[in-house]
Parts: sequence; C-alpha cells; structure tokens
Amino acid sequence: MGPDSPATVWNVPHRKNLDFSDKRGLVGALRTALASGGTTALTAVNGMGGVGKTQLALAYAYYYTSHYQAVLWVPSEEPAALASAFAGLARELGLQEQAEVEQSIAIEAVRRWLDSNADWLMIFDNAQGPKELDEYLPKRATGHVIITSRNPNWGGVAESLQVEKFQRDESIEFLLTRTGEPDQVAANELAEELGDLPLALEQARAYVERTGGDLSHYLSLYRERFQELWEQDEPPQGYNQTIATTWSMSIEQLPQAAADLLAFCAFLAPDDIPREMIAESTDHLPEPLASIVSDALALDRAVAELRSYSLLAVGGDSWSVHRLVQAVVRGRIDNDERNGWAEAAAEAMRAAFPYDNDDAETWPACSRLLAHALAAAGHSERVGVAAGTTVSMLNQVGLYLYRRARFLEAKSALERAIYIAEMDLGPKDRSVAGLLTNLGVVLRDFGELEGAREHSERALEICEGAYSKDHPDIATASNNLGNVLLGLGDLDGAREHHQRALQIDEANYGPEHPEVAKDLKNMGNVLWELGDLNGAREYSLRALNILEGANDPNNPVIATVSNNLGGILRAMGDLDGARKHIQRALDIDEATYGPDHPEVATDLNSLGSVLRDLGDLDGARERVQRALSIYRDRFGEDHPSTILIQRNLETLLR
Repeated sequence: MGPDSPATVWNVPHRKNLDFSDKRGLVGALRTALASGGTTALTAVNGMGGVGKTQLALAYAYYYTSHYQAVLWVPSEEPAALASAFAGLARELGLQEQAEVEQSIAIEAVRRWLDSNADWLMIFDNAQGPKELDEYLPKRATGHVIITSRNPNWGGVAESLQVEKFQRDESIEFLLTRTGEPDQVAANELAEELGDLPLALEQARAYVERTGGDLSHYLSLYRERFQELWEQDEPPQGYNQTIATTWSMSIEQLPQAAADLLAFCAFLAPDDIPREMIAESTDHLPEPLASIVSDALALDRAVAELRSYSLLAVGGDSWSVHRLVQAVVRGRIDNDERNGWAEAAAEAMRAAFPYDNDDAETWPACSRLLAHALAAAGHSERVGVAAGTTVSMLNQVGLYLYRRARFLEAKSALERAIYIAEMDLGPKDRSVAGLLTNLGVVLRDFGELEGAREHSERALEICEGAYSKDHPDIATASNNLGNVLLGLGDLDGAREHHQRALQIDEANYGPEHPEVAKDLKNMGNVLWELGDLNGAREYSLRALNILEGANDPNNPVIATVSNNLGGILRAMGDLDGARKHIQRALDIDEATYGPDHPEVATDLNSLGSVLRDLGDLDGARERVQRALSIYRDRFGEDHPSTILIQRNLETLLR
C-alpha cells in the first residue's frame, strides 16, 4: 500500500531517501514532462550511472503517490528479470492470472489491466533500451510511465529528461551539509576528484559518517588508495550498489572493440578527447583497436555501444569520459594490460602533440591536447613505462608552456622530464643536458637566476663530457649560460660564453644561419650592457639581416632583435629609429602571443621609454602602465621585471 493513500497499489522496493535534494527542480520537471503528453507520457531519465536517475524516479513516486491508484516498479536491467518482474505485477494487482504457470499469460493480463485502467504510474528502472521494453510498454494512454536508463537513445518512444551531475556549488553544499563540516577547501577538492557525481559524493559522505573521519581524510585515502577504498566500500543507505559495481556491470557487457576504446580513453584527460586524434593514432594502438579506429563505421559502432551505457558522451568532434569511469576502468585491468594502455596513450599523445617552438600556428592544437598529454605522461610515469616517450612529450609540453608564459607549469613539466630521464638513462646522459638547458631558460625568464645558472652550468658540463668541443649542443648550452650570467651581471662571463657559441655555430652552419643570428643577438646584448653601442648595433643589425633573409617576417626572434636594436638606437640618440624597431617588435609579438604576454610587456616598456624621450608623456604612460599590468598578472609584485617597470612608471609620473 502507498505511504500516503491506503488505496494505492505500491510495490516500490526502496525506502524514501530523506537526503534527496531537488534544488534543480527535477521532480517538477519530471511531472511537467509526464503531463505534457496527455494521459500517458513516456519519459526516459537518462544519464550515466551514479547521477541519480533512480533516486529522481523514487522521489517522484513518493511525492506524487496520492495522484495514482497504483505505483508499479519494474527492475529492468536484465531481460529475463524484466519479464519475471512484469509478470509479478499480476500478483500486486490481484489478477487471477497470477497463478498461471505460463509467464506470458500473466504478462498479457497486466497489459490488459494497464490498458483498461487509469491513474497508474509504471517505473521501468535501469532499462537497456527501447527494444527490450517494446513488449511491456502500454499501448493506450491511460497512465504515466517513467523509464530510467543510461541509454540516451529513446527518440520516438519517450520524451527525454537528462539528469546531469551536480554543479560544483551543489557538490560542496551537499558534502558540507551532510557531514556537518566547515572545510570548504577539502569539499571542493573532493568534489573535483569525484567529478561532482551524486552517488560518489553520497558514498564519500556515508564513509565519513561510518568511520567518524572527515572529508580531508577521505580525500587522502581516495588519492592514495582508491582501488582498495572502493573495493571494500559498501553502498550508501538507499542505494543498491557502489560506483564501482554500478559501472563494472556495464563494462562487462561491452563488446571488445568498445571496451578497448574505453580503456584507451581511460589514460587520457576526461574531457574534449578529439575523435580525429584517436583516428590518427593507429600506429600506436594495439590490435584490434588500431583497425577499429581506422574504420569510421567500426569506430561509430564502438562509440554507439559506449553511449548506450552512458560511458562516453559525444559533443561535436570530441568525446568525454567521466573521470570516475576512467578510474574504475583502470582499476579493473591487470598490471600488464594497464602498462600496455599507458604506453599506447603516451606514444599516441607524443605523436599528436604538434608543438614547434617557432610556429605559433601550432598553439591552438597544443592547447587542446595539453591536458591529454599531461594525463598520458602522468599514467606512464606512474606505472614506469615508455620513459623515453614520456620525457620527450614532457619536454615539448614544457617548451610550449614556456612560450605561452606559463612558467610554473613549464617548470613542473621539465622537472618531471629531468627526473624520469635521470632515472632511465643516468644523470650525465646527453639528453639530460638538453632538458637542463630548457629548464634553465624557463627559470631565467621567471626570475630564478641562481637556479637557472645551476642548471645551465650542469648542462654545459654534461655536453662538454659527451661531445667534441665544436658540437652544436655545446653552443646551445653556452648561449643559455651566457644569458643567465648577463642577467646576474657577470658581463665578462656572458661575453665569453656567447663568443664561444658564435664561433661553434659559424663553423657548423656558416655565417648566415638563423642559429648564428641568435648568437649575434646575444652578443649584441652583452656589448650593449658593456657600453659598446657601435658593436652592439653591428651585431644586432647583422642578426636582423640574417633573420629577414630567412623569409619569415613574423618570426618572434625578429621581434626580440628589433626590440634590442631599438634600445641600442635609443642609447645612441636615434629616437625615431628606436621607435620604428620597437613598434615592429610590438606588432610581431602581439600577433604571435596575444596582447597579454610578457614579451609584449617588454616591448611596451621599451616603447614607453622612447616616447618619454620624444616628449609624448601620455603615450609613454599608457604603454608602461599596460606593461606593468601584464607583469603583475603573470609574475606578481616581487618579480624583478615588475619592480623595474614600476620604477619606470614612477619616473614618468614624476
């Protein structure tokens, strides 16, 4: 009997969930959807496992029970169990066919009762798809039907109401309210780890309640011992399953192609997985997945299988897999299989990541693939496979992040690459030298000059022990160390290292090579600081001529040389020439990096100084204020460049 009306036939197997939250108004939306179709509406409450489809249907049944003479619940996950449960409704309804041995007779009797009676609610819980329900859906519009299903494909059968995961503020409020804790930071971090999935959040809350712990303790356990934690956990009150068991049953039913595709995606970032990238990864995937992704029709079939269980979402040209689905998939496979997929993901991402240090046109693709490259690197690093591939990928990621002025992230990526390379190849391997050089560049521009010198000196030492004295890698290491020494004020040391790099590169490449232009640029900087303005101008003009002859007028190195040349000309009193070159640098850098990059700030500060000397104080102030804003946003108040530009602005204002 129903809890609100003694006359209601009621076979709902779950107690009312007193913790159910309906801030999004889904119960009302479900009522509207049911009512909009006349007497009967078929509504599929879709969504991945754990978002609360069953809990929503349950809340609706309790809230509106008095509106129905019968509320009938049919577990629908397995076809055999569905038939038995539907036939069992004959007993709930008091039909004489309930005693028939032949199950089909009882099923037909229930269908006749539904067609001839009104004001009933039928809930098919966790249905696989329209085909499985076709035999049981009423033919006449005399009552309401709710279908909960992970399968989103109910067009033509039912009006679909999508149940989404929580918004972040809902997740935080849920955790804090249910646990009585005030720790918003832990709640936010836990919600992030659990992907704002209601069942996972409820599972965490229940664990905290059972153990008397707190959210930060659960968060630590989840991060460090996820597999053990979820294997031993039990369903929260009002739920039949945990997150792990909810998805494991779906994963077990997948065809091999779909299961392999899901396994590969489990070693990438959860969102915006480009379909094109997957399709182009055939050389790095094991069979049969390699053949599947190279065949558009076969790939569509695998995607459709995953969508039917809401294990994968499709949006435009990309896919997404919930981070907890990924975690469950990784936890289900053995070590050998886990290592294989981690290696495949690392190799695929290394091949796909298109970074070219001098080509800003690759940056949009890099930006899209960045999260996947870092995720793949993290998994391969964690299980100890594909060391060389991972090092190469992290190096490219670090250089890309450096060019985008994301220095802390670049530093982290390169430090990880160095650690892996040292463990795999030893601390004196020549590949380690290149990584140390790159990290030195990042630290130099970030203002950590002592750290930059330490890494740059070590890089040069490794190169000198590994190569002949005129090897190009020695020139690269010398150049970078020279730049660090210049920043530290050691002008004689800087000149010595830049001169060495210039001699090596001229011998290897000839006098008109772009690598030689970079050496000339650096020599010009040192001579400028030493007060040799004529020598500085000569070296800088020669560098500019070489770069312009390379038919790449938008090369960012041209901007750097032009800015330097502008500063030299300003010191020599040629203000018009200085303004022309610095404006050129600004135009190139804004087109390359956008308006808020530190390179742009450098140009703006230089241009402001020239405009001040020309008497355009308003124009100077505008440029320097903009430069200061960029540096404050990127580096904070204490960075040397921020302090320098602040002083320039104060001078202008005076």
